[in-house]
Amino acid sequence: MAKDAEKGEWKEYIWNPRTREFLGRTASSWGLILLFYLVFYIFLAGLFALTMYVMLQTLDDHKPTWQDRLTTPGMVIQPESDETFEIIYNIQKTESWDMYTQALDKFLEPYNSTVQEQKNDECKPDEYFLQEDSADVKNNPKRSCQFKRDFLQDCSGLSDRYYGYQDGKPCIIIKMNRVIGMLPGKDGQAPFITCGAKRYKVGKNEWREDTDKIGELMYFPPNGTFNLMYYPYYGKKAQVNYSQPLVAVKFLNITVNEDVNIECKINANNIPSGSERDKFAGRVSFKLRINTIN
Repeated sequence: MAKDAEKGEWKEYIWNPRTREFLGRTASSWGLILLFYLVFYIFLAGLFALTMYVMLQTLDDHKPTWQDRLTTPGMVIQPESDETFEIIYNIQKTESWDMYTQALDKFLEPYNSTVQEQKNDECKPDEYFLQEDSADVKNNPKRSCQFKRDFLQDCSGLSDRYYGYQDGKPCIIIKMNRVIGMLPGKDGQAPFITCGAKRYKVGKNEWREDTDKIGELMYFPPNGTFNLMYYPYYGKKAQVNYSQPLVAVKFLNITVNEDVNIECKINANNIPSGSERDKFAGRVSFKLRINTIN
């Protein structure tokens, strides 16, 4: 009997036909609660929308309002290899180096003369290409300077479609990461790239460099410079046709059948040297091995 009474109480709690209450509340009570939460959440949604609207009014579509600028920009190489930054191939096996030449072809397509002449301007070299806004009038979109692949001469892929890989004289292309508003170099001195042996650890307290293995290098454009006319960079939206300047390094007589550890650095009189904690700050390291033995 007690169980039947308890069961009846639960049924009556869920639905009481005498008072017409559902879960202890009448229809009008449930209606008021639902109305309250509906108004409450509409208010919260409206407050959130208003907050977002006010915040978006403070933003510029073309330039970040706040920017934690890196003091030393990073660098990357082409052709891209795996995460170990190793370029390894055998001169006698075309399939081992053909992927590198194809990657360079694809990377340099936007730098073809026809593309650059159509989209970008021929700028005055050796000075910054400043395009400042005038008060509240935005100078957008901003123009960009031409960088044609033939500036890379022997490493352009035009005179040598294999970029020297078939002869054991490969080209490596280097670019500096974009940083909005950065003016590298000062007093008319353009930043430039230098490559050399990377110091690496071979024992607990022993270090080694492959200085005697690197051989002679050639840089394109001459002296491995990033001309000042490509700076400052104003951002992807403001400068839609911007073409990053490149530097190519050609290894003329590198030691074959051995690993050669190489490091390339950016040099400028207003860019600090990279930190040992960040191996990509102002430099890029990679291993190059050219095999001649099957």
